Amino acid sequence: GIRDRSPSRGLGDVYKRQMQYRRCGHSGIKLPLISLGLWQNFGGYDPFETARAVLHTAFDLGVTHFDLANNYGPPYGSAEANFGRILKDDLAVYRDELIISTKAGFDMWPGPYGDWGSRKYLVASLDQSLQRMGLDYVDIFYHHRPDPETPLAETMSALDYIVRSGKALYVGISNYYSTELTQQASQILRNLGTPCLIHQPRYNIMDRRIENGLLQTLESAGIGCIAFSVLNQGLLSDKYLGQIPAGSRIAKAHVPMKADHLTDQLLHKISQLNDIALTRGQSLAQMALAWVLRNESVTTALCGASRPEQVEDSVKVLGHLDFSSEELAQIDHIAS
Repeated sequence: GIRDRSPSRGLGDVYKRQMQYRRCGHSGIKLPLISLGLWQNFGGYDPFETARAVLHTAFDLGVTHFDLANNYGPPYGSAEANFGRILKDDLAVYRDELIISTKAGFDMWPGPYGDWGSRKYLVASLDQSLQRMGLDYVDIFYHHRPDPETPLAETMSALDYIVRSGKALYVGISNYYSTELTQQASQILRNLGTPCLIHQPRYNIMDRRIENGLLQTLESAGIGCIAFSVLNQGLLSDKYLGQIPAGSRIAKAHVPMKADHLTDQLLHKISQLNDIALTRGQSLAQMALAWVLRNESVTTALCGASRPEQVEDSVKVLGHLDFSSEELAQIDHIAS
């Protein structure tokens, strides 16, 4: 259930006990080291009561940031609709303790105005998202991916307009892997008077492309970093070391990741990483999460969960984020 708010407990206790927070770039916002992503497991084909239990558990453990996008589901929009229902029924009273984010930038509706980065699409999409979630505003609104055909100035001025119109408090960008493009976007927003709060890239032991200078760029520009796919879509866990479990991401018909991704070479790497995790007293998933968070340039890691226990396991990581130089060297060698 939702945390007990009896006067004897004091409102800050949960946050102090369970969760650590990092400042997001040069902003006034602190984010929990673990954020909950609703990309999978919260759509129309997933059990609603499980989604509700996951959200309750996360909030009870001090996870104050919930991350969505317009097309999360499937079907599109259903994760926001389900989240809105849980928010209305259970969490509305705690709205001011939450950071809620959503995004637009991928395919959402038919025709030329339901994708990419035009002002038309971004503003319309956010209006739809707010309606689905029953919110007046989101805390963070992201452009979900760069648009090679729309001028960057149009996309960034749309984000500035969205903040000025009161529909979002902050804005961010996601999947902008080019250091140069990130710098340009950040500069345009700064000139408009709406600084970029945060960047959401993919980052994990096996995908390190943001170490090409992007992390340093974010740090010097005062932009926070929220890493997604920290478990490499579940591959950086022990669940694929035996039979492929029913209900896992690879087993789901509507998910674009298939069993033939699991080559013998990849499974061997996962097995070796699992051995290191076990000697650390962690599961492989916990070690993969700790590996991302050990880097102070990363503000928070976005974790998915298909059941409450996975949120609990993620939060346990916070007690053991340090790595020896030997462990890091071993991990580098296996992942290379």
